[in-house]
This record gives sequence, C-alpha cells and structure tokens, in this order.
Amino acid sequence: MHVALRIDDTLRRAVLLYPNAEAVVEGERRWTYREFQQEVHQLARAIQRLGVEKGDRVAVLSPNTAAMLQLFYACFQIGAVVVPLNTRLLPHDYQYIVDHAEAKLFFVDEELVPLVEPIVNYLRSVTHRVCMGNGGQDAGQEGWDCYAALLAQESSEPCVVDIEETDLATILYTSGTTGKPKGVMHSHRTLYFNMQNTMFHLHASDQDVLLHTLPMFHVNGWGTPFSFTAVGAKHVMLRKIDPPLIHALIQKEGITVACMAPTVLNMLINEPRFQSEKLEEPMRVVIAGSAPPTAFVRTVEQQLGWEFIQVYGMTECAPLITVSPIKHHLRDEEEETRFRRKAKAGIPMLNVEIRVVDDEDQDVPQDGQSIGEVIARGNMVMVGYWKQPEATASAIVDGWYRTGDMATIDAEGYIDIVDRKKDIIISGGENISSIEVEGLLYEHPAILEAAVVSVPHEKWGEVPFAIIVPRPGMTVDEEELHRFCRERMAAFKCPKGFQIVDELPKTASGKIRKVELRKPFWEEKGRMVN
Repeated sequence: MHVALRIDDTLRRAVLLYPNAEAVVEGERRWTYREFQQEVHQLARAIQRLGVEKGDRVAVLSPNTAAMLQLFYACFQIGAVVVPLNTRLLPHDYQYIVDHAEAKLFFVDEELVPLVEPIVNYLRSVTHRVCMGNGGQDAGQEGWDCYAALLAQESSEPCVVDIEETDLATILYTSGTTGKPKGVMHSHRTLYFNMQNTMFHLHASDQDVLLHTLPMFHVNGWGTPFSFTAVGAKHVMLRKIDPPLIHALIQKEGITVACMAPTVLNMLINEPRFQSEKLEEPMRVVIAGSAPPTAFVRTVEQQLGWEFIQVYGMTECAPLITVSPIKHHLRDEEEETRFRRKAKAGIPMLNVEIRVVDDEDQDVPQDGQSIGEVIARGNMVMVGYWKQPEATASAIVDGWYRTGDMATIDAEGYIDIVDRKKDIIISGGENISSIEVEGLLYEHPAILEAAVVSVPHEKWGEVPFAIIVPRPGMTVDEEELHRFCRERMAAFKCPKGFQIVDELPKTASGKIRKVELRKPFWEEKGRMVN
C-alpha cells in the first residue's frame, strides 16, 4: 500500500486528536486546533480563488505570526509551494527572489509593507499581493488585498487536492558561493522526514509549549511548526526577539522548548531577569551553528537550569542531520568532557547517513583528529536548486550531498565541525556570501581587489571583514566604505571592518588565499567591537 507522505497531515492529526486544545497563541489572541484549521481551510479557498493552482509559488514576508503558519498549511493543502522570505533583506533582494521563484501571490506582514513598496509594482509574476494585519487593520493599504477580508468571504470546508509526496512544498532561498541566492527545493517527503526526526530527537509531546524564537523563514523554523503540531503541542508566536518579553512568556505560557541561534541564547543569558529570577519550568533549548565553548553549555545548564541540545544541519537538508545527546554509557564522563561532547555537532539522526571523507572520498579515521568534509544522504536531502541544475549537480554527487563543512569524527561517531570549505560567513544565524559582498565592493571606483573573510565576534559569533587593495594612486576611507556598503546591502551583510593592504596573497593559479587571510584573526581570537 502506498499512502503519500503529506506535511499537512500533521495538522489533520492534531485536529483529530486534540480539537479543543490550545494550538496557537499570538499576543492576546488564542486558537484551538479546530479553530485554527477552520481558518486554514478558508485561506486555502481564498488562495485558490485568487488563481493559485497546484505547483504555483506563493511568497511570504512575515515575522513569526499565526497568519504565516496558516499560510504554510493552506498552501500545502492545495499543493501550492511556499516561498518564505528573510525579513532582513533589501528591496532589490526581494525583487530578485520573488521574480526568480515566479511567485503568483505575495503575502506581506502589515509592518513590513514599507520594505517592499519600492519594488512591488515591478514584480513580473505576482498577480495579487496580500497585506497580513490584525483585526482588519490591513484593509487600508492601497493596491493590497486584505488578509482578514479574504478569509471572511470563504467557507471553512476543506479543499481536496491530490498531492504526491514528491510534489514541492517549499522553496527556501539561501545565500550561496555564487553570490546570488539559491532556491532550495523541498518536497512534502523531505519535510516529512525532517518533521519525524525533529519530533523524535527533540522529544516533542502534547505537553510541550513551543516558543517560536527561531524565524519561520529559516528553513521552515527547522521543521518545528510541523513536528510540534503533529503531537498537539501549543505554539507561542514571537514577532521579534525581546529578552524581557521572552522571560514573561516562559512564565505565563509555561514554555518548555525553543530553538534559536547562539546569539539569541547569549542575549537571554545576559538578560538581568534570567539571572535574578530563575525559572522553575523544565525547558530545553535547541541550538545550531558553530560549536559553542564548553563554558557556554555549562552556563545554560547550570545557571539557567535548561537542557542544552546542539544540532547541525543546513537548508539543503530540511535542515537537521545530527544531534548531540550523551550516550548512556558516556554519562559518567568528567563534567568538562560531557559539556564538550554536548557542544559537538553530534551523531546522525534517524534516516540519515553521514560520512566524513578526505579529498579521495575515503572515510577519515574516527580518531577525533583527522579532518575531512561532511557528506550526507537520506530522505531529507533537497530535491535540488530551483532553476539551477548545474548548482544541483555540483552539490549532490554520486547520491551524496556535499556540505562543504570540514569536521572530525571520533570513535563514538560524534562529528565536530572545525572549518568551512565554502566561504559562507554565518553571522548571528544568517548566511552571508563573501562573494556577494566582494561583488559589491568591486563596484567602488577606488577598489582594485577585495577579499571578505569571517572574523570572530563576541556577540554574533563571526562577522564579515574586508581586506582591500586600492587602485594605484587612489585612497579609500574606512568611514566612506561603511557608508558605501550600508547604502547597497542589508546591514548584517556589510563588513564590520576594513584593512587596507598593498596586495592579497594568491595561489599559483591566481586565487586569493582566504585561509591565510583569516588565520591571524582566529589565532589571536581578536574580537570586533562594532
């Protein structure tokens, strides 16, 4: 028997088993699972009435809101493909992504409409744009359909569409080494397997209350909207990171789990309320990114009294592929060793195969010292890059996804990420393409050569830093360079510092030796202050 794996089945299960349980909380508004599903049905019908058919793309720009979660499920129900957009980009970024995805509808949160107003009239494929607001307050936006009004016109009867598990569910745009965002395609099947992994490895249950501290535009919130829905847990939406508000919500709603970037967790650790008012509720925090120091793990578990769970993954893998629990027979290790182990990327999740290989694709010794590239395969790996077959072919080789991350693996199978093959800078959970930033710098008339590398940063983990060679007879001013970049790209992508040199180190073939440029910063652990 074949029954298609559909990611929207997670909501159907929750409504069947927990119809009257609280499903979503946003501010003072609360939905039961039955009420939430009724609005999803209304939205699905509204989207169809606006001309969306199976396979059409629907772009959305929104912080974490109930409306955004409803849009996910409404699109999945009718076979449409959701294209979530990063809320920290610039107008020309949105224009490129929406046009590249050929989105038919564009949903935008009311507060974010000003971000896209400069470009909405130039979008080639969008037939309707919808303003998502509260209590009908979005109705006054000229040229925009009103989200609440759309729902009010529709029946709450479900839409029935034949969907196969290999059909696309989302396209997630991520920065790449080519400098242009790449659309990572995920099917219902890939999302379903990540959902099951997330549910199992994060111990999701109907007693959980999930605080959405992780933006849902980041690879669908790591799958938590689906896994915690499937078990009938409660979702608490958070529009922006506000440590005092997070503290209050943990107390008020009884938060038990939250996924976040290390920078967000660091903000909570340094929030006075978390230091003076220890919370009694058992809570677990799920962190992804570069391996944190053991002192960081110790602070979370001893100062805050929370369980620390390190995971590792990437958008192309839907995203999680490893988790770092302590195996039962290792629980008596020295405390410092245990904390260090919890900080590693960890061991493969279910349905995931991982290898660490050398340049000849041979497995490196499991000695915790030999370095190789992490490659992975499984049902959670992407379908490919949207309209980029060459990029897909270079990323998935002989059935294995090449992560570009360098790591060691020990005798127990724990993987530890030690470097990145790709020149992607991960700053505060955001992926930044060094090539994209370099391309912008090369537009400056006084710059002959530019190399952008990651340097350590106390708050953001790492930030972009530019090494510049001026054109002969010309000078560049650091303050002017800052202004030049800020006017042309999102603030988080801009170099946080500049170094002027006479020449850049290169290989015999003329490639810039970025490893050599990065080395002094990471050896000295110099910290940027701005």
